[in-house]
Amino acid sequence: MNSPPRLDALLRPRVPSPLREVHDERFARHGVRLFLKRDDLIHPDLPGNKWRKLALNLKAAAGRTVLTFGGAYSNHLRATAAAGRLLGFPTVGVVRGDELAHRPLNPSLARCASDGMRLHFVDRTTYRAKASPEVLEGLLSLFGEVEVIPEGGSNALAAEGCTALGRELAGACDVAAVACGTGGTLAGLAAGLGPGQRALGIPVLRGGFLGREVERLQREAFGGPSGNWSLDERFAFGGYARSTPELEAFAADFEDRHGLPVERVYVAKLLFALTALTAEGAFAPGARVSAVITGTPDAPPPQDASVSR
Repeated sequence: MNSPPRLDALLRPRVPSPLREVHDERFARHGVRLFLKRDDLIHPDLPGNKWRKLALNLKAAAGRTVLTFGGAYSNHLRATAAAGRLLGFPTVGVVRGDELAHRPLNPSLARCASDGMRLHFVDRTTYRAKASPEVLEGLLSLFGEVEVIPEGGSNALAAEGCTALGRELAGACDVAAVACGTGGTLAGLAAGLGPGQRALGIPVLRGGFLGREVERLQREAFGGPSGNWSLDERFAFGGYARSTPELEAFAADFEDRHGLPVERVYVAKLLFALTALTAEGAFAPGARVSAVITGTPDAPPPQDASVSR
C-alpha cells in the first residue's frame, strides 16, 4: 500500500530511498556485495522506517490527538512529535519510567517537548501493562478521545506501510537486513520482497519475543505468514540503547571507512551483525546484501525545551 497522497504532498518524503553500493574489503574478500538502503534520507524529521510505519496510522488518525508509547530514547516518540508539529495535530507520549519526571530531559525527550508533545511518565509496571484495558481506559480518562498507536508504531497499518520498502528492494538484493525493535518493519519488508529474496532481522533488544511479534503482525496485516524472513538474536549487545567498547569502535571505524554517520541504537548493531555473519560464511559468494539504514545519530538538543507533564 502506498502512503496517503495528502501526507506525501505536505511532508514530501524522498521515496523510493536511495540504494547505494559500498566497497568494504570485509565483505569483498568473501565475494559479498554490500548495499546501503538509505531510508535515513526519506525525511529529516521522520527518517526511515518511522515515515513508513506512521504514514497510514496518521491517515487513520485524521487530525485527532495521537497518543503513543516509548522509552526515554525512543525514535518513535521523536518522529510522532515531529509529525504533530509539521501537520498540526496534538501528540501525547507515554514514557516508560516515572522517575524521569523529576529529572532534566535528555536530548531525545527534549526534542519531543520542543515539537509540542505532552510527555506523560508512568512507572514501569504500568508501562508493561500499557495494552491492557485498565491502563488504556485510564489514559483516555486523562487525555480524552485520542488515536492510540502502539510502542514503536508497530501495528497492522505499520506493517502494510513497510511493504513499500520490500517492493523498492525487489530484484535489487538477495538479502535485505534491518535492525528490529518491535518488528513492524521486518513484517512489512518481508511481505514486500520478491521471489528468491529473504529478509533478515537483527533484534536490538534481548528477550526472544520478537519472532512471535512478527508472526502476529503479519497475521493482522496480511492474514498469515508472508515472505521469507528470519532473526539473528546474537547482536543485542546487552539490550536496547546499550553498547560495548567493541561496538563503539566498530561504528567509528565504519564511519571513517564510508563517510556515513552511524546511528548507535539500531544501525551500528545491524552493520556489526552483517560484518560478523559475512565472516562466518552466512552469505554465499556473489550474494547481494542490503542493509536498511533506518536512522541518523541524535541531533543536539534544543536550548529552551520545556515540557508539560
